[in-house]
Amino acid sequence: MTTKNKIFSIAISLSAAFFSAQNNTVRTFNLDLKESPVPVKIQPTMYGIFFEDINFAADGGLYAELIKNRSFEFDEPFTGWKQPNTKTLSPNLDSGFLTIYSDPAKTNKNYARITVLNNKNYILENEGFRGIGLHQGEQYDFSFDLENVSGNIAAVNASLVDENGKEISSVSTLIKGKGWQKYTAVFKAPKTVEKAKLRITFTGNGIVNMDMISLFPQDTWKGRKGGLRKDLVQKLYDLQPGFLRFPGGCIVEGRTLAERYQWKKTIGNVADREYLINKWSTGFPHRLTPDYGQSFGLGFFEYFQLSEDLGAEPVPILSCGIACQFNTAELVKMENLDPYVQDALDLIEFANGDSGTKWGRIRTEMGHPTPFNLKFIGVGNEQWGADYIEHYKVFEKAIHAKYPDIKIISGSGPSPDGEFFEYGWKELKQLNAQIVDEHYYNSPEWFMKNAGRYDHYDRSGPKVFAGEYAAQSVGVVKPDNKNNWLTALSEAAFMTGLERNADVVYMTSYAPLFAHADGWQWTPDLIWFNNLKSYATPNYYVQKLFSNNKGTDVLKIESNGKAVSGQEKLYATAVKDAKNKEIIIKIVNADTQAKTVNIKPGTLKMGEKITKILLSAPQLSTENSFDAEPIKPKEENSETKNGEISTEIPANSLVVLKVKVI
Repeated sequence: MTTKNKIFSIAISLSAAFFSAQNNTVRTFNLDLKESPVPVKIQPTMYGIFFEDINFAADGGLYAELIKNRSFEFDEPFTGWKQPNTKTLSPNLDSGFLTIYSDPAKTNKNYARITVLNNKNYILENEGFRGIGLHQGEQYDFSFDLENVSGNIAAVNASLVDENGKEISSVSTLIKGKGWQKYTAVFKAPKTVEKAKLRITFTGNGIVNMDMISLFPQDTWKGRKGGLRKDLVQKLYDLQPGFLRFPGGCIVEGRTLAERYQWKKTIGNVADREYLINKWSTGFPHRLTPDYGQSFGLGFFEYFQLSEDLGAEPVPILSCGIACQFNTAELVKMENLDPYVQDALDLIEFANGDSGTKWGRIRTEMGHPTPFNLKFIGVGNEQWGADYIEHYKVFEKAIHAKYPDIKIISGSGPSPDGEFFEYGWKELKQLNAQIVDEHYYNSPEWFMKNAGRYDHYDRSGPKVFAGEYAAQSVGVVKPDNKNNWLTALSEAAFMTGLERNADVVYMTSYAPLFAHADGWQWTPDLIWFNNLKSYATPNYYVQKLFSNNKGTDVLKIESNGKAVSGQEKLYATAVKDAKNKEIIIKIVNADTQAKTVNIKPGTLKMGEKITKILLSAPQLSTENSFDAEPIKPKEENSETKNGEISTEIPANSLVVLKVKVI
């Protein structure tokens, strides 16, 4: 190479380096870390779980029952059932037919009367919840109630068949004696199938009555018979939630008062629990789901039990006597409100009363003699206006007269601002309300702009429960919303403000929690599942990083004396974990360029080892899926220098830094 060429080559290299540096400039931020002059404690309930039976979250989801409409209680009682050989469930004199009999005196009133005329041709099938998921090598408990009415039917033959009708596994159960009896058998799945069906045939001809036809995996959460789906509960457990709010959500209210959630109908013998159509079955024109019901196999006892399993405070929400105001807004008159208030008082007794009380005895008989130690109860879900305030007053007076230590959660309506929101807060503040529930479904931009929402809230007023929130990538109630990295990143930015204001914000939860890939009504959602498996969204991992690292005391982390809340798209919060003797710093960089942060700990003495947890994505539009989770936390270690932290925060990322306190 000639000298001239060498000079030209060097010039090109220097030019390229210059432009590269210009395009990859890393801004440096000096942050000061110090203890708050007024100590701010983080409540154990800071990060929790909101559960609502939407998107097949209970039946077809968390509740592990695999048979849809197992006791023929749907408004259309043949829902989920077919007679393939006859194409319909109408009488067929060549094979047989099914009719529905009813006993109005019972809560579980319906049962099937099956007339078998030709057992070689008669078949009854159940389609499950968008199919029946089977895992290779696992066992499944099959059961049914049967009354042998007449004829010579000697056995019920059941098989699991795949999407093509090919038999996977079969069992045969001999029928003996008269009168209603419960029969059981066990299937073993030789292969994995996502959308199997249950097929029932008979040996002999005659008439039988059948009810509670059920199929459960044996491998449930904690191995409980008729229990919960293991992989879904595990994801909840891994969040280390401070509370579990249940059962919703708008299903608390119901489209009408008759369709509201009534907790007393969800306890006791599972077979006797009264079915109810799910509010979300026809809630949205874009996802009509008329086969969506509530069997209440997952009822209030099971919710309390799940809370206990998770180490979370149970937070039940009850109807305040106003149906969903987006639907009928049906209202209970003040003079007729007593039964609703009594339901709240009885629930507290069910949870906390000893076995000598009426409702405590029922809990004991269900297998839990020790109290559930209920501390919170919610009055209404998303109601607004003067009627709600008047109803709330009656509940508050009655509950605190008998149970003064119970903390009552009230509501500010469905929106984070506006006339109803302002009115609700004004009235509830005057009433010295304890905790006010706020809901926000909005754009990612809204969440980032509102990271400082609680910086100026009244410190002497009611505490805040951020009870439902999720960034909407397209718009509220839009079926095309995505759980992409942009929504998760914006929620992380917002959550730094929640944590920084832990003296005001006592409880927070993303919503909704679950969605069945083939049976959803609302997007986005925290955890997606199908009949075989589930995956965690980027939003889930944001929640997990905050919840698993919530600490015990808020620290101040500032830039030029100000909270780090959006300056050049940087957001930060810091806490001390007194139990583990750690400082935990969460930093969100919502910019397209990386940033370096230098953190000076002031009088705080830090150890040398830094654990750095990074959550990021190749693009803001990146999502997780059943096939892969490209967005999940990655951990690395580094060291402090001269007692300070200096680290890079990549573009569009959430970073959690953990260092021991000396």
